[in-house]
Amino acid sequence: MRAGGGAAAAFAGLLGAAAAAAAKLALGPGEEAAGGPLPVLLRVSCVGLVFACNAVMWTVFAKALRLSSSSAAASVTTTASNFISSAVLGKLLFGETWLPLWWVGLSVTLGGLVLLHTAAPQLVQVPAEKKE
Repeated sequence: MRAGGGAAAAFAGLLGAAAAAAAKLALGPGEEAAGGPLPVLLRVSCVGLVFACNAVMWTVFAKALRLSSSSAAASVTTTASNFISSAVLGKLLFGETWLPLWWVGLSVTLGGLVLLHTAAPQLVQVPAEKKE
């Protein structure tokens, strides 16, 4: 992956997780919105945040694809970043817990990212066509 491609892909994953967290805040249990106009206004703002985060996420992901040597590397990095960011935001915003199986999944994901980003690209020689 070229310089900047990995950072853009990771940021795209973070933006996707932020959009999901905003959607969960906007569409969560209804009893919070019954308290008055402020909670409803916050929910509407979260819906706007979902659209804004998704728009910026797709723009940054397109940039990551352009800067990356392979679309697979950009896609896997974005997915892993989204997975990790979603878990951290879930813990911070909603008090979600991390089970041991989550740590196993995180370890496998990070190991795969290390292999993907440290592997040297292999150039394939294409034989020249013979002209008759």
